[in-house]
Amino acid sequence: MAILNVYSALVVLFLTCWAAMATKENDHIIKKNNCETKMGLPCVLESFTSIFETGTISNKCCGELVSLGKVCHSGLVKRTLENPLFKNLSPATIIAKRIQTWNNFLALINSPSLSA
Repeated sequence: MAILNVYSALVVLFLTCWAAMATKENDHIIKKNNCETKMGLPCVLESFTSIFETGTISNKCCGELVSLGKVCHSGLVKRTLENPLFKNLSPATIIAKRIQTWNNFLALINSPSLSA
């Protein structure tokens, strides 16, 4: 029984350390790329609503998000998921929405109707 308790404690310790390392890695990526300064607040809110809730995003904000870059986009979404306020959200669902949103933005930016 004592071995099971030690094993359980080691698993919890490992998971805690892994989560802390992932948070530090996301913060490093965000700071290194100046991710927090590349978008205006209205576009940040539109993007957030589009990914974490149900909403649409304007062409202007779509362009800002694409110019932000995929690394920043992914890092900011992952950091938001690490926030305890969003612990009830399904990470798999949010990551799927992040990928779908990114691909939709790229398609919109590259569409001939926008460049005309």
